[in-house]
Amino acid sequence: MKKLSKLCTPESKKYMIKLIKTTFLILSLGYLVSSCQVFKGAKGGSGKNADKDTLVVIGTSFGEMTVVLFKETPAHRRNFLKLASQHFYDSTTFHRIIKGFMIQGGDPNSKDSNPGNDGQGGPGYTIPGEFNPDFTHIQGAIAAARMGDGVNPEKRSSGSQFYLVENPQGTPFLNNNYSVFGITVKGLSVIQKIADQAKSAGDRPEKDIKIWVKIVPIKMQKVTETYGYDYITHSVKPELIKK
Repeated sequence: MKKLSKLCTPESKKYMIKLIKTTFLILSLGYLVSSCQVFKGAKGGSGKNADKDTLVVIGTSFGEMTVVLFKETPAHRRNFLKLASQHFYDSTTFHRIIKGFMIQGGDPNSKDSNPGNDGQGGPGYTIPGEFNPDFTHIQGAIAAARMGDGVNPEKRSSGSQFYLVENPQGTPFLNNNYSVFGITVKGLSVIQKIADQAKSAGDRPEKDIKIWVKIVPIKMQKVTETYGYDYITHSVKPELIKK
């Protein structure tokens, strides 16, 4: 009993109280940090890639167009990035151009010497449509081409063909009929130059406009700082988009 009484001195009691408070504080801080990580994951994803994006650069002899692909259209985004990483688009052409409307490309058939089969090719599959009322056919929007409603009532997208809206007023009559899955943040003038080119039957350019596509990993904050792109509203500062 003497040994026990020595352990229960005022000094030892103070020490035990201090130890308990310190332990409680450490546990509370640990819970707070854990909660913040869960909240962050719910807001913008978890892990090392939560604040990162992958831009697409579409290059031509007229210049480059830089595009943000919407994460809210995951099937189209994932497919485009996959094809780009496989160099599927390299040496295809913008085979259909219409001033005041759009420029269309992404058909592997456009690599051959037969202009008659342009617009009919693809990777051998289609993609379910992804329609979002927030993503409309404004100038610079990238959307998936597809077969008409008569043979494609589900509005499934082509596996590779896409178009970029050239009309400064947009093409709102296409909204909710074709899947918009990204926006041009740099290079609108390039789209306009391509649309201005001389063309022949079928709106095909008289001279091939070959393209190449590369993907650029980048932090989202850098995208906002460089291009004025807002990931919440999906809008771009007008003074930057035309660079």
